[in-house]
Amino acid sequence: MRLVIDTNILISALLASKSLPAHLIDLWRAGRFDLLTSVEQLDELMRVTRYQKIRERLTPALAGRLINELRDVAVLVPNLPTVTISPDPYDNYLLALAAVGMADFLVTGDKHDLLGLKLYEGTKIITVREFLVLNRGMP
Repeated sequence: MRLVIDTNILISALLASKSLPAHLIDLWRAGRFDLLTSVEQLDELMRVTRYQKIRERLTPALAGRLINELRDVAVLVPNLPTVTISPDPYDNYLLALAAVGMADFLVTGDKHDLLGLKLYEGTKIITVREFLVLNRGMP
């Protein structure tokens, strides 16, 4: 199984170690699915984890560890095409990543833009909770 996890979920996992997003990351680390990422997502993670409001709650070392782990262990999908489907243009790279990487799921908390699409190029767009229930991964 192949997943794209929205950056907001990755940040949530770092901020709350006992959360559903953190459990999702634990399942990835346990080999339950392949996680797809891209240079665009790694860049976004580096940028977002430098925001003052995030740095107040998250150590740079913890953020750096996740970024390095993604770079080293996740499936890096290169050369994403331009996609203009999402109402939020900053989310389009996630849709491109899901399509090119042939993801089964795009897991997000973005209710206004991505979740409303429900499906893109064969990738189901769902919440963390929905994914965990579907795949019997609930803690």
